Amino acid sequence: MSKQAKDTANKSLFGTDGVRGRANAWPMDAPTALAIGAAAGRYFRRDGLNRHRVVIGKDTRLSGYMIENALTAGLTSTGMNVLLLGPVPTPAVGRLTHSMRADLGIMISASHNPSHDNGIKLFGPDGFKLSDEAEQKIAAMVRDGVEPVRSENIGRARRVDEGRQRYVEFLKTTLPPGLRLNGLKVVIDAANGAAYRAAPELLWELGAEVVEIGTAPDGFNINEGCGSTAPEAAAAKVAETGADLGICLDGDADRVAIIDEKGRIADGDQVMALFATSWADAGRLMGPVLVTTVMSNLGLERYLESQGIALLRTDVGDRHVVAAMRKGGYNLGGEQSGHIVMTDHATTGDGLLAGLQFLAAMVSSGKPASELAQQFEPVPQKLVNVAYEKGSDPLSAPAAQAAIAEGEARLAESGRLLIRKSGTEPRIRVMGESEDEALLDAVIGDIVAAIEAARDG
Repeated sequence: MSKQAKDTANKSLFGTDGVRGRANAWPMDAPTALAIGAAAGRYFRRDGLNRHRVVIGKDTRLSGYMIENALTAGLTSTGMNVLLLGPVPTPAVGRLTHSMRADLGIMISASHNPSHDNGIKLFGPDGFKLSDEAEQKIAAMVRDGVEPVRSENIGRARRVDEGRQRYVEFLKTTLPPGLRLNGLKVVIDAANGAAYRAAPELLWELGAEVVEIGTAPDGFNINEGCGSTAPEAAAAKVAETGADLGICLDGDADRVAIIDEKGRIADGDQVMALFATSWADAGRLMGPVLVTTVMSNLGLERYLESQGIALLRTDVGDRHVVAAMRKGGYNLGGEQSGHIVMTDHATTGDGLLAGLQFLAAMVSSGKPASELAQQFEPVPQKLVNVAYEKGSDPLSAPAAQAAIAEGEARLAESGRLLIRKSGTEPRIRVMGESEDEALLDAVIGDIVAAIEAARDG
């Protein structure tokens, strides 16, 4: 068994959102990407004929070239025909996988992570991300290896230049007929990522005056001091230019942060609150239920209850949100981090679509962003990330567990506590909510100190 196969056998290949890691190291090295391509190609190839296709998109990381070529080699070795979209948002891959009748879609991106990371997200022919069961089967095939096809059945690869334009044209169809953005000045921050061309093009074509930041990728500056994880730059630009709205995307444009004309930043909870109540008023919110994760603010839950809308919580990750939406027949969900899922239009979180729908709400209501982006008063929430070495487990230390148990007891009457490991990077998320901010700070501080002591001890 090769070292690559041993690594795959001994570690979990797929995380909460596909495969992710540091570029040029397992599992985001070229040999593993080739093996993933071959396994995914074999999994989705239904017969021995060359009628199967896969679409591949990517963000702007330098390592995307390496991963794209390795995946293409693996896929064509199992007879898949590969259509290369170049830099496009993750939701565009989900959309085009379905519309182009592909058997598989792949997005090469580590989303909001730094440029030295990369990832692989897989979509089925329906445009939705793969189930855990499908990912496990592909991981087993990576471990065991797959037989290549005969030489005459090797697949082909070609570039598809119009993928971005197809996606932009689709987004326009989600708006009311004839709606234009004339008279609105919009700051768009594309995080130097996958939407660096699509986002400003879309807004300009709809008539907005566009102020761009984060639209000059160089292979290394994705998410660097910009985008939805660092929206302060866009907030400053909104204030500087007197813009009506700021839209911040992340590296693969599947999440969004909204900035109103006063420079205030609204997270996914506030955006979902607006969409949920307006959709409920229009009779289009299925349930009426909003699906979100355990991370969403307690204030959102209380606000929706006052509006007669139920909140259904899932584990962290937009895959879990989408799974719950599909199971229950619901059409709106997302995450506090800015993944907004509207299954009437898309198969995954789409930051650009969410920003566009927010603009449509501004136009139709005639209200400024500040009146729409602050729907409820959030309960004070504190989140601290504790980094740790891969392979260690400071969270399981008795002292850390005791601090968590004590914290849960102290917050039982006034809030809640959520401790979890990140599924995409070696960090422990320590999150708490309470209307008693002094108590919240003390509880979070004690837990973080205990985890750090276990990590460093």
